[in-house]
Amino acid sequence: MKVILNQDVPNLGELGDVKDVAAGYARNYLLPRGLAFPFSPSAVAMFASRKAEIEARKAEKRKNSLDIKTRLDAEELVLDMPAGPNGKLFGGVSNATVADELTKKGYNVDRKRIEVPGRVIKSVGNYKVSIRLYEKDEATLKVVVKGHVEKAREPAKVEAPRRHRRDEHAGVHANDAPQAQAAAQASVEPAAAVAPEASSESAQD
Repeated sequence: MKVILNQDVPNLGELGDVKDVAAGYARNYLLPRGLAFPFSPSAVAMFASRKAEIEARKAEKRKNSLDIKTRLDAEELVLDMPAGPNGKLFGGVSNATVADELTKKGYNVDRKRIEVPGRVIKSVGNYKVSIRLYEKDEATLKVVVKGHVEKAREPAKVEAPRRHRRDEHAGVHANDAPQAQAAAQASVEPAAAVAPEASSESAQD
């Protein structure tokens, strides 16, 4: 189905473009949201009357795109990522990673317009990332990926369970038991030694 775009539509086109799209996509998405009009002589005439406005918007986009390209070409993005001793990253640097870092620097770049070498960077090193801008403009961003080895975490110390007071008292009594038994035996032995003398005296009487 042929339509004329009434607004810029990502990954499709911009205001005033004539596009051939699937009928379901047009009826279910573009037309209900006012993003496009069915191609017709009346629609063509309407956009012809807006030609000056459309061209002025495109000129502004070209200017902004050139400005962004100049800034990105001079930019150097330094990323410090967890890595092993061999330089292999734990994870990787994707177009989403680059987009997030650019956002922090004040850029507004759709991650789908960022092309990372090999789709994902998996090793430390210097890279060049392509960023598609307006129309045929394309910026080249320098990306420096550094790695750091994370220190292994020390295992948490496990404290020995504290003994209950009742257990401590029980331990004291248990330790005192042999001493008490020895004292009892010592007190019995002298009595046993005196007993024969008493018996001999009563025999003499």
